Amino acid sequence: MITVIAAVAENNAIGKNNDLIWSLSADLKRFKKVTSGHYILMGRNTFESIGRPLPNRTTIIITRNKNYFKEGCLIAGSLEEAIKLAKEEKEVFIIGGAQIYKETMAKNLADR
Repeated sequence: MITVIAAVAENNAIGKNNDLIWSLSADLKRFKKVTSGHYILMGRNTFESIGRPLPNRTTIIITRNKNYFKEGCLIAGSLEEAIKLAKEEKEVFIIGGAQIYKETMAKNLADR
């Protein structure tokens, strides 16, 4: 199952300058609880805004840069490749950013 998870403002904004538009403790705790133990897929800019792999999750970074490397992460050249890397996982979370969300929706790849 592929799940899109995002914090969305009333004006449909999801971030500003590669950062969350707010940081609510309860929201972050829920994100951690829901995604822990699963694969998380994200674009390179989203990963770099976080700055590290998140604990107890397998991080897949989507980038066109074939030489990109981050210790503790898997690298995929496309959204489809990232999904294939996580194919054995019961639930995979797409966590951003905007380009990855847009592509996921345009290609109808998410189950929820």
